[in-house]
Amino acid sequence: MFHALPEPIRRRMEFLEDLDRKHRAEGADKSLRLRQVPPETGKFLAILAAGAPKGAYLEIGTSGGYSALWIALACKQLGRKLTTFEVLEEKALLAAKTFKLAEVEDVVELVKGDARKLLHNYTDVSFCFLDAEKEHYDECYDLLIPNMVPGGILAADNVISHEKVLAGFVEKVMADDRVAAVTVPVGRGVLLCRKT
Repeated sequence: MFHALPEPIRRRMEFLEDLDRKHRAEGADKSLRLRQVPPETGKFLAILAAGAPKGAYLEIGTSGGYSALWIALACKQLGRKLTTFEVLEEKALLAAKTFKLAEVEDVVELVKGDARKLLHNYTDVSFCFLDAEKEHYDECYDLLIPNMVPGGILAADNVISHEKVLAGFVEKVMADDRVAAVTVPVGRGVLLCRKT
């Protein structure tokens, strides 16, 4: 899956990695910065997605589409589709361009809007990557878990880098008997949950 990245995907990943570095170096406005996952988290997500059971694949927080490209690798391999939600217009436009240039529009659907208002439409969720504003993690989790299939995977990013902000959320998930959960020290910290 990683040894022969399709050239359009590789080129777009490199473009987004460079843009993310530039934003961070220049201290770009928080709302405009990509704040995307590092490549090792992307690979981790692709492996998780490749091992998820059949069902709907979701991503909450598209940004420029970088993590969606990694998940799309698994979707292409499995013949599945990813639906990704982005609330900010500027980032949704960048993501739409990403998916077109990377030639993954056949496996990635971009939804412009607040996922919290739309998640009730998605049942039989087998994989979800949660990388939205941290104050929305609790609500997204509560909307997702009842609609996940047994064995479904939920990965929430930034649980180490934003440990203080997300401590209550992590504690809640760890105590939830509907999931088995562990914090994985990859990238900025991923809370990995499997629906029981």
